[in-house]
Amino acid sequence: MNRQEPDWNAPLGISGQALSKLRKSIQQFQLGDGGGPAYLIAWNRQSVLSDPALKKLIDLWFKEEREHSRLLGFALKRFGGVEIKSHWSFELFCGLRKFLGVGFELHALLGTEIVSHVYYKMLRKHGQDTALRGMCNLIIRDETGHIAFHKARLAADARNCGKIYGPLWSALFRARGVLAGTVLWINHRSALLALGATDAEFYGWIWRDTSAFINSLRREVHQHKDDQSRTRGGLLTNNISVPEKVGM
Repeated sequence: MNRQEPDWNAPLGISGQALSKLRKSIQQFQLGDGGGPAYLIAWNRQSVLSDPALKKLIDLWFKEEREHSRLLGFALKRFGGVEIKSHWSFELFCGLRKFLGVGFELHALLGTEIVSHVYYKMLRKHGQDTALRGMCNLIIRDETGHIAFHKARLAADARNCGKIYGPLWSALFRARGVLAGTVLWINHRSALLALGATDAEFYGWIWRDTSAFINSLRREVHQHKDDQSRTRGGLLTNNISVPEKVGM
């Protein structure tokens, strides 16, 4: 696996108040990205984990989340911070995941993946630090794969369970994305603003990324339906018997 470790010994590119605010932000992300219960914790999670293939993918997903926690831990040391063990937003999120069931948990974690992806892209853009950008590159690559996993999972639900991702679903999905983004923004706004980001940039990115996910999911579902239609059409054509010519 070609993963180049960030240059943790490179000269610091961030200082002063921006560094102080960034340190607090990374503390919270380090706790959420594998520092806490890096696995499904819903009371009925076995309904999902009983599928061996899906369990394998989920294992790989959370293994990468623990790797993100490791990277963020090194970033904390670089910036003079220490790991934290709890935070109100993290405790609330875990409580909801645990008691509202695995369906909610998976949807909530998808929303978290999308808004975290935006966070790391903004951190890479505005954080003038070599090691920080190297870390963001690694995490962004992983998060892209995680989001693709969720898209494939939802597309499978459309194929197997007949789920329809129509206008109402899309509106609710965008609303959840904005809500998840707002929770993130409450905790991390000061750090990103100190680095040069803006409110409009953050919410614009949230909107674009949630829309991109919806459009990509719909394309995958429609592609599968088109493939099925062509397959059925081919079978029908192959099963049509051509009558023999009748002599005059």
